[in-house]
Amino acid sequence: MFFYRIYQIIIMLPLMAVVTIITSLIVMAGSILFGGRIMGYYPSMFWARIMAWLTFVRVTVHGKENVRKGQSYIFVANHQGAYDIFAIYGWLSHNFVWMMKKSLQKIPLVGYACLRAGHIYVDRRSPSGIQQTMALAEKRIAEGRSVVVFPEGTRSRNGRLGTFKRGAYMLAEEFRLPVVPVTINGAYKVMPTGSRLPRPGHITLTIHKPITAGENGHDMATLMEQSRQAIASALPPSQR
Repeated sequence: MFFYRIYQIIIMLPLMAVVTIITSLIVMAGSILFGGRIMGYYPSMFWARIMAWLTFVRVTVHGKENVRKGQSYIFVANHQGAYDIFAIYGWLSHNFVWMMKKSLQKIPLVGYACLRAGHIYVDRRSPSGIQQTMALAEKRIAEGRSVVVFPEGTRSRNGRLGTFKRGAYMLAEEFRLPVVPVTINGAYKVMPTGSRLPRPGHITLTIHKPITAGENGHDMATLMEQSRQAIASALPPSQR
């Protein structure tokens, strides 16, 4: 463990910072020149894989066959910790944008890179802000991209599945899109809330079957419950 800490401080952290800066610059320049649909996704996918590799975190994916290319989805995933970002970016294998807190836009370089890539900063401060968020989401979906949301709103403090909020499901209801539950298991052990440095570990990403809208669209309560049950089904009992 001592030598691993030395590796983290002397090699891992500097490399992670350099890779993040380079990726942010590539995403910004590429998105400005060629659009965010390609340059906003693929450089970040490789960034996430490099970050996991540098920290000795292995990711296994189940259920890739449940989604098909060319179809837009609303992906809803549990939020165990910081490594959820790397797991989804690196291994979801589906072009998407995040719905994220507006406060994240303030992160130097990364915040602007996400903006240029087309990710959606959620503004809940006013009805007009919510309308703008929905309009931007509709634009991204029209481009053929999917949307990823953490319906808990924030990362888990104890590794257990939290209460789901309605935001992600409003998008699915509005645009009658299939909802794909995604279970992230193992990210909390890699980097629990409050930890400053990650641990080597194994994350499992389970992509469940889409929940499709009926003739009358989605029923909000049923949709939320079905997706929560699907996510919980791939978690150990202590985290449900």
